[in-house]
Amino acid sequence: MTRSPWWRSAVVYEVYVRSFADSDGDGEGDLRGIRSRLGHLRDLGVDALWLTPFYPSPLADGGYDVADYRDVDPRFGTLGDFDDLVSDAHAHGLRLIVDIVPNHTSDRHRWFREAVAAPPGSPARDRYIFRRGRPGPGPGEEDPPNDWPSSFGGPAWTRLPCGEWYLHLYAPEQPDLNWRNTEVRHEFEDILRFWLDRGVDGFRVDVAAGLVKDETFCDLAGRGRRTANGPIYNRPEVHKIYRRWRRVLDGYGGDRMAIGEVWTDGPEDLALYLRPDELHQVFQFDLQLAPWSATAFRDVVTAALAAVAPTGSAPTWVLSSHDSVRHVTRYERPGGVPGIELARARAALLLLLALPGSAYLYQGEELGLPEVTDLPDEARQDPIFKRGGGRGRDGCRVPLPWSGRAEPFGFSPDGARPWLPMPRDWASLTAEAQRSDPSSTLSFYRRALTLRRDLAGGLPESLEWLDSSEPALFFRRGRLTFALNCGENPVRLPAGRPLLTSIPLYGDLLPGNSAAWLATL
Repeated sequence: MTRSPWWRSAVVYEVYVRSFADSDGDGEGDLRGIRSRLGHLRDLGVDALWLTPFYPSPLADGGYDVADYRDVDPRFGTLGDFDDLVSDAHAHGLRLIVDIVPNHTSDRHRWFREAVAAPPGSPARDRYIFRRGRPGPGPGEEDPPNDWPSSFGGPAWTRLPCGEWYLHLYAPEQPDLNWRNTEVRHEFEDILRFWLDRGVDGFRVDVAAGLVKDETFCDLAGRGRRTANGPIYNRPEVHKIYRRWRRVLDGYGGDRMAIGEVWTDGPEDLALYLRPDELHQVFQFDLQLAPWSATAFRDVVTAALAAVAPTGSAPTWVLSSHDSVRHVTRYERPGGVPGIELARARAALLLLLALPGSAYLYQGEELGLPEVTDLPDEARQDPIFKRGGGRGRDGCRVPLPWSGRAEPFGFSPDGARPWLPMPRDWASLTAEAQRSDPSSTLSFYRRALTLRRDLAGGLPESLEWLDSSEPALFFRRGRLTFALNCGENPVRLPAGRPLLTSIPLYGDLLPGNSAAWLATL
């Protein structure tokens, strides 16, 4: 039999570096802090960890504004600390994936400083996207080159004193690179090799669909930004880039991989990135976006499996991330029974882990952490908030509570002040408080991940839907039968011997807002 690459069925744990563990008391997480907690991840039962950006950055967008792609920001450590982390992770049996941010750099990057200092039309400016504006409504006024919006609010263009405008699909501090420029393409292939040579096992590719823009820079004129072959995202030229990247990855042993952050209008467009000579995987975010509904979940899973099947890749599932509201909070029901959101989150975990493919967990979900919705405005740092786009993403990025009864809850040494304030009522949610409690969310995650690993080798990469109707969802994967009840009243279980349930069963009845794994009879 052909050995399956590790990433096809891996459980990957996302580490938001700044909020995971602080070793030096500056209130920000760092690489040594991650090393000190690798035992937690090993005991949790995950297969790999993914690090959000740790590169030198002014943090205009939480590190996704990179000033140097071949170094570690001093607030997070050194290259030596990174090498030690790779070595220690591998010693714990964990793979290591790092973020790569190819769509844009920081405005502090050497290249952009050179571009701003250089004249229009110069080679330095050609690494980025500079354009002249359009006549404005009044005499001497000028509008941006087109109607493209920034994802963080406002236009996607900023004007320099010289008169030219530069493109930034995100914050103004994140100028977009020109991927039609040969130097840009070669630079990032060299960056990949730099980290592969240091032992990383893969890359998560930020804004993977956005690298190449339409050469005419035509207006959107009401079209969706994610439209395939549209002017901004999902241009056909982007696939040539990933074919070159795939050749770089295939030149290294150990099943090195790349997973793309790809948003499209449909699963068919998503599958284009998964052709055998391109990316290994892409995130399938529809499960994260789905409401608490058996029908919605079934529709998402059916469409995702159908899209991936012809490519020979494996689906990738996620419920929460550093960019989304934590699913414990998303599953709240206004006026519902207290605790229903956590019951639903545990049931959703069993769904996630029962599906074929790989699963990505976000740090803190194993502790049942909710979104922090009451951060004071003066503490918020997300550019979405600063540009008037809403509360932003800081609420899911609050540092992890490890131990103790008060802030900093073991995230930092006592007396340190975390970079985002931590809720006072998190004492019962710390890893220390949950570790020895068999009924805790942490203990439940450990049981589920252990059982998944025991079962995974004998399960097919497909599933068979069983007869069920809203609010129930049943399917079979070989020797595993899965049952989910999204309703309030109990439903009768399908045939099988219970292996793991999110809450205790009522005999052969599955309670509302719960799920079960059954040994197929």
